[in-house]
Amino acid sequence: MLVLLPPSEGKAEGRDGDPLRIGSLSLPGLEDARRRVLDELVTLCGADEEKAREVLGLSEGLRGEVVKNARLHGAPARPAAEIYTGVLYDALGQATLSPAARRRAESSLLIFSGLWGAVRPGDRIPSYRCSGNVRLPGLGPLGAYWREPLSAALPEAAGDGLVLDLRSTAYAQMWKPTGEPAERTVSVRVLQSKTVDGVEKRSVVSHFNKATKGRIVRALLEDGADPGTPEELAEALRDLGYEVEHSAEPRKGKPRTLDVVVSEL
Repeated sequence: MLVLLPPSEGKAEGRDGDPLRIGSLSLPGLEDARRRVLDELVTLCGADEEKAREVLGLSEGLRGEVVKNARLHGAPARPAAEIYTGVLYDALGQATLSPAARRRAESSLLIFSGLWGAVRPGDRIPSYRCSGNVRLPGLGPLGAYWREPLSAALPEAAGDGLVLDLRSTAYAQMWKPTGEPAERTVSVRVLQSKTVDGVEKRSVVSHFNKATKGRIVRALLEDGADPGTPEELAEALRDLGYEVEHSAEPRKGKPRTLDVVVSEL
């Protein structure tokens, strides 16, 4: 099973460690595309701080992120699992996984990125700021930029197993499985169930959606579950204590969606 994750907008600082070695990252077929984005981002942030802040959608209070980006070529790198922070990654808690679960995480998790395309948890990267919906002056929208290189690299990474797609919208645009691989792809929608005046009401949650997805990934990794179909994934999640429903009938050549219903967030 391959699990696709979004990055976090906020990132831990890489205060020590050797600089990035871009050729050492997973999915080596992305190296040239990564170098182009990295060089474009460093040049933009080093040449015009105000323009860079506008392009990256950063507030005045985040001006320091521009300076950080300008120094990426020599910045200290740490494993991606330590760089990405936030609700989903706090709930996943990779640092506290069992050794076996940590090994499974390294082989099954793939974190999407506007700068790197996609990386494994153990790939050493510097802290940066460049979301998937950024439009770099020399490359255009990164969501569109990454489609071709990721379309070449991702099918091999996915193999013939299940793809659990937990990405947010900006990163889902970077690679959309089609045909038979799409039928092996399943996303998760988190619904909160509340009883009001004796009637159940369900609503899509946003912020806590990330926490639930992080808990789901952690539970699957610790359990060692390796479902091969959406139906097997639903059963594995039920075994782990989740209430799971199929949101719609399967359609040929299309991904599936599972609804995970929670009462407490």
